[in-house]
Order: sequence, then structure tokens, then C-alpha cells
Amino acid sequence: MQIEFVSPNTALSPRSAVAVLVFEGGALGSAAQKLDTATSGAIGRAISASRFTGAKGQTLDLIAPAGTEAARVILIGAGPAASFTAKIAESVGASAYQAIKLSGVETLTLMLADQTEAIAAQAAFGVRLAAYRFDRYRTTEKAEKKPSVTKVQVVVANPDQTTDAFDPLSTLADAVYFSRDLISEPANILYPEEFARRVKRLEALGLEVEILGEKEMAALGMGSLLGVGQGSRRESQMAVIQWKGAPESSEKPLAFVGKGVCFDTGGISIKPADGMEDMKWDMGGAAAVAGLMHALAGRKAKVNVVGILGLVENMPDGNAQRPGDVVTSMSGQTIEVINTDAEGRLVLADALWYCQKRFEPKFMVDLATLTGAIIISLGHDYAGLFSNNDALSDNLLAASKASGENLWRLPLPASYEKQIDSMIADVKNTGGRPAGSITAALFLQRFVNGLPWAHLDIAATAWKKPSADPTIPEGATGFGVQLLDRFVADHYEA
Repeated sequence: MQIEFVSPNTALSPRSAVAVLVFEGGALGSAAQKLDTATSGAIGRAISASRFTGAKGQTLDLIAPAGTEAARVILIGAGPAASFTAKIAESVGASAYQAIKLSGVETLTLMLADQTEAIAAQAAFGVRLAAYRFDRYRTTEKAEKKPSVTKVQVVVANPDQTTDAFDPLSTLADAVYFSRDLISEPANILYPEEFARRVKRLEALGLEVEILGEKEMAALGMGSLLGVGQGSRRESQMAVIQWKGAPESSEKPLAFVGKGVCFDTGGISIKPADGMEDMKWDMGGAAAVAGLMHALAGRKAKVNVVGILGLVENMPDGNAQRPGDVVTSMSGQTIEVINTDAEGRLVLADALWYCQKRFEPKFMVDLATLTGAIIISLGHDYAGLFSNNDALSDNLLAASKASGENLWRLPLPASYEKQIDSMIADVKNTGGRPAGSITAALFLQRFVNGLPWAHLDIAATAWKKPSADPTIPEGATGFGVQLLDRFVADHYEA
């Protein structure tokens, strides 16, 4: 899709839809006021004859009112005028695109000449997020089901300055797209080795990427991670991604670790058939970390960062790990595998240990579609945050608020540790149904060795089906890329 910023005197295309802001209570933005005058009051009459109030996300589609060259006019609810922000503008831009994408018009024109460069750029960013579409396997789709909009014009007072403001957001959108593509791919296409190959291509952005295979991981003692993938014909991988952007090259890196279970049958503790196809996105944590590294390299972030991806496939063949097996992790701790469907924490146990031992980072943040229990706790709009460090948690929560990717902190009570005590090993991999997300985080905490650490359980947020957010088409969200990019930029860059 082509996005361009143009001046207010740019002529409208006859195959365009013009989008104007209306604030809550029906108050017209300046562009809407001008258009209302030009159309002899058609805008006001349309609002009076409808239930459109200007609430955020509302839209009202008018067909070719006399007095405008455009084919359609779209009224976009922007919420209360006093609280209109860049983040709301992002949602407004996305709503405008969603309202018109299948209409047949070719150009969407957002009238934002009275807004700041930052707000106009954020609205264009919202359009880019909304326009994501994973359609590479569609071969017979009818034309009327495909988006007709191919160009977006954003009318602004200062096109050049707004373009400058948009450039880093466009780079971030590329990274979100990369993450969404990884999550959307079917598991017969994106298995651990293919995931690793796609990450390796990020070296073109200036990243350093190293891939460890099963032989290398076995030599390091990663029995916990390797046990998960032993039932699959696909070889497990670990991707080690480094971005070295700090002015002082010796500065300790920030570290992000992602769970990358490319398909999760549950193993011998097999899942029910209903919905199992969605388990292709059980690598959403690894996809988010890969997207973050893409974003940091794309904008040449002034910080050192390492990303670790544990990539496996959890399958139930004759060599698969059994409930009751005991494995030895890289840390030397033994783990009794009670449930082979609690596999993500086994992957992360070795990935976290490897990360801290090799890189000695300032902190580690892991992302994982770890537990269904987090959906029961928080629903589908919040990811769970668990941490052993208040300062790290506060920075993540601040980035959550700024980015719009929601986190909610939950406790790590020591008294719950007894739920994961094993009769025959150092720890068992599940503590049962009570507080399932908490005991999973407590399990991970045993492998961070006291280093500042946060765990983000993104099982509720990595995939939306359906989606009520206009910036997220149904399917992969790329949750975590915007959050962590903001987290790094606001708190840790030089």
C-alpha cells in the first residue's frame, strides 16, 4: 500500500473516499466543518438522521454528497475532543481504512491538516496496521472480497515534516508485519529450521544471527528444551540474534527470550482436536522477539540487545517425551515432566539459562504463549506480567500504557512454590490447575538465577479471533513488538 502526505490544496480523486473527524457529541472537526459547508449541510443532516455520535471508532459512510469531488465521505468518530491523542488517532486511521477497504474506492484521503505532524503520522501508522493481510495461499478469492484501497493520502499542513515523523513508525510497522507473518504461517511451512532461516535473513538489517542445532544444544546440556522436540522429525533450533548499537560497545545487553513452539499437539498429553489448528501460533513469543530485533535494527537503536529464540515442535511419535520422564536442564536442575503439554516452560528453562550464562545481560524479559489459565484470569485484551524486579516491571507497565499493548502484573507468591515440588526431581513442570499461570512463572523463576527478569504470558493476546481492534485484522497480532520497542526506546537507549 502506498501512503503519502499531501498539502491541503491537493485535488481529490473521483475514486476516493474522504475521511473527516467528528468528535463525541457530534462536534465537527475543522475539515468536517468545511466539508459540511461545501455540501450545503449534508454532513450535519446525515448525523442528525443517524445514531452516529462521534464516539471513538464509530463510522458513518455517505455516498457522493453534492459539493465534493470524492466518491464517498466517511465520518470517523474520534471520541472527546479534549482527550484526542496520537494513540487515538492511530485507532481513527485504522477505523477509516476498515470502513472503506472493500467499498470499491481506490484512494482513502484522511483530512488532518489541523492536526500535528505526530498525530497525522500516528493515524497513517494505524492504517498500515489495519491493512495487514495474510493472503499468500489464497488462489480463488473473488475480487470483491479483496481490499480495493491501494493508496492512502493524508492531508496535512506540513507534508515533509509529517513524512519525517512517519518514517520510524513505518519501520515499526514493517517489524509488526514480519512478526504477524511468522505467526500466520502454517506449521508445515514454518517449522523450526524454516523459522531459523527467516531470522537469519535479518542479517541484511545489520543484525548478527547464530543458529544452534540439536548437536550444539546437546553439547551444552539443554535436555529440557531438546526433550520437547524429540518426538518430531523436525530438528529443534535455537536462534541467537544480536544488535550492537550502543555507543559503548562493551555495554551489557538487554535480553529478550521467546518461546517458539512452531506447532503444539500437546505431545503424549495430546490436546483435543477442536481448535488444535490454532496451535501454529504457539511460537508467538519468539515471533515477537524476532519482530523487536527487526524494529531495533530498522531504526538503528542506540543500545545493545540480544534475542534468544527456542524453536521446537511438540509432536507425539514413538520417541516422544512421556509424562513421568525426568530431564536434566542446562542449569543442572532436574525436571519431572508431569504433562507434556506444559512444554513451553521446558523450552524457556534452557533458553533463559543459556542467555544469562553467555551474555550476562542487564535483565531478561521472556515472552511466551504459555498458559490457557492467563485467558481465564485476564480475558483476551491483557497479557500477564510476572517479575522479580519492581523497577523492570514499572518500565514495562509504562511502555504498555504508551504503546497500547496491555499488561497486568500478577504476583509470584513463594508459598505457591510447593505446587511444583517433585517427589523424585528438583522440580516438576506443572503445579495443577490452581493459579496455573503463577506456578508456570514460578517454574521459570528457578532458571533466572536472581537476575532481574520479567515474564510476559501472551497466550491471550498473540492471536485475535475475532478482533474488535481496528488495527488488528483477525488472526496474528504481533503483540509485544510495539510494547518492547517503546520499552527500549523510552528507558534504555543512549
